[in-house]
Amino acid sequence: MINQIIRNQREFFSTGKTKNIDFRLTQLKKLKETVKIYESEISEAIKADLNKPEFETFGSEMMLIFQEIDYISKHLRNWSQPQKVNVPVQFFPASGKIYPEPLGIVLIIGPWNYPFQLILTPLVGAIAAGNCAILKPSELAPHTSRLVNKVISQSFPPEYIAVLEGGVETSQELLAQKFDHIFFTGGTAVGKIVMEAAAKHLTPVTLELGGKSPCIVDTDINLERTARRITWGKFMNAGQTCIAPDYLLVNQKIKTDLLENIQKCIKEFYGDNPAISPDYGRIISQKHFQRLSNFLNNRDTAPETTNSDDRYIAPTVLDNVSWDDPVMEDEIFGPILPILEYTDINQAIAEINSRPKPLALYLFSNDKDLQKQILQQTSSGGVCINDTVMQVGVSSLPFGGVGDSGIGRYHGKASFETFSHYKSVLQNPIWLDLKWRYAPYEGKLPLLKRLLG
Repeated sequence: MINQIIRNQREFFSTGKTKNIDFRLTQLKKLKETVKIYESEISEAIKADLNKPEFETFGSEMMLIFQEIDYISKHLRNWSQPQKVNVPVQFFPASGKIYPEPLGIVLIIGPWNYPFQLILTPLVGAIAAGNCAILKPSELAPHTSRLVNKVISQSFPPEYIAVLEGGVETSQELLAQKFDHIFFTGGTAVGKIVMEAAAKHLTPVTLELGGKSPCIVDTDINLERTARRITWGKFMNAGQTCIAPDYLLVNQKIKTDLLENIQKCIKEFYGDNPAISPDYGRIISQKHFQRLSNFLNNRDTAPETTNSDDRYIAPTVLDNVSWDDPVMEDEIFGPILPILEYTDINQAIAEINSRPKPLALYLFSNDKDLQKQILQQTSSGGVCINDTVMQVGVSSLPFGGVGDSGIGRYHGKASFETFSHYKSVLQNPIWLDLKWRYAPYEGKLPLLKRLLG
């Protein structure tokens, strides 16, 4: 079946229909309209998979898709135009242009943590660039996977865009095929498998991964607002966010005050018992629940911190953590926030730089010199200063990782570029044909050197 779908898409792509800009804009409009029609069903599906509140679902799933469609639709005609480039004088009278063209058939593999947005947002870029696409939603969010299938099948014919549901076997069968691009969002370990499979066909990849995103907190801050923004960014979606602050690096002078404010914010957000809060999510599966629960073993945590039957883990702050603790080895991807303190910012930077490059880095400080130092002396996929997570919602900012946190970028124009090939074209008119470049070459070398200046 997969082979037939790919053949059908290649036949459809070969008609050239997807290259028409009006066609692309129509498809983007259709996608937005269909998502709006299914808003309530999407919320219900994500609620069933992650217990995500409707506000978070709209704000972090549907709204981001709408913003991306609107932004790309506004600029698509301009981005699609051939770009004129300068040509050296020795090539006179030739002219050069760069033509954006679609890659062809792309595979988009989505994750479970934002199971609707993180598979449709790449699709927006693929459509805008003029491609056909096959989507593979995460089987760990089965209700949303079915909704993605429903939305796409209502909007597009399968020879243009198709959804294939299933587990690991489906992913393996897809990865055995030849695509023109593979876009994967998920963990680093699976990202390596995707890249290895793609290499067999020399297929380019975009890997949106993750990592341990540090959050540095300086003394020159507004404590209350800092605590509120950290708490929100860490514990929304029960901490299952690839760019959530993974751990805090707090200046020793303010650590006690900051932790008190974070605890106040947790109570303000989710009440005395987050387990009954309508605004707090659940862990996606028992496997992930157990992995996270292991971080709390031998810790002085309240007995009501976890509930296996409900896949519930309370918003938890871990103090007295060292760099060697198990919770500091890999990305947490859950509602557990380790606290480390520093007295020397240079040492703190050195600790960050000794580890794999994160997807995001956060700094809370009004000190302009410190902001500059962090930007210059650290490397991460992106940086957000005096806030958390909000950078992902800005379509004009490319989003992606570096090193272990990912390969490639998307959002806005970066999405269009990711799913496009920029074809270079040199055009040399025939009305002038100087013979300096043709054999015989005797006596022509001095002229060639003069042309080079």
